[in-house]
Amino acid sequence: QVQLVESGGGLVQAGGSLRLSCAASGRTSSSYSMGWFRQAPGKEREFVAAISWRGATYYTDSVKGRFTISRDNPKNTVFLQMNNLKPEDSAVYVCAGGARLVGLVTSNAYDYWGQGTQVTVSS
Repeated sequence: QVQLVESGGGLVQAGGSLRLSCAASGRTSSSYSMGWFRQAPGKEREFVAAISWRGATYYTDSVKGRFTISRDNPKNTVFLQMNNLKPEDSAVYVCAGGARLVGLVTSNAYDYWGQGTQVTVSS
């Protein structure tokens, strides 16, 4: 089993930045692809960004140029740097991990999920 714990969320003004972290423990592997999803109240969970275990990155269109996903394999941690935040970015951000290389923009590509961290962007 793999446990994922997110941190770094909070309240920030529009235009500000936050860096989310997702620390993995348990049967971790540098061969896991990692993703970030978010869910706002009353909305479905949506894909935000992913990084494969080979280092390829993927982003949803609304965050391209503003968000950057990265990973530190020795520390079993994945990061989401979020710049120029907008009120519509407000959501619970959840980290996910899995062994697949393809389909990383979909929830079913992942086997493990964290509990999430709240991000609130004020206008």
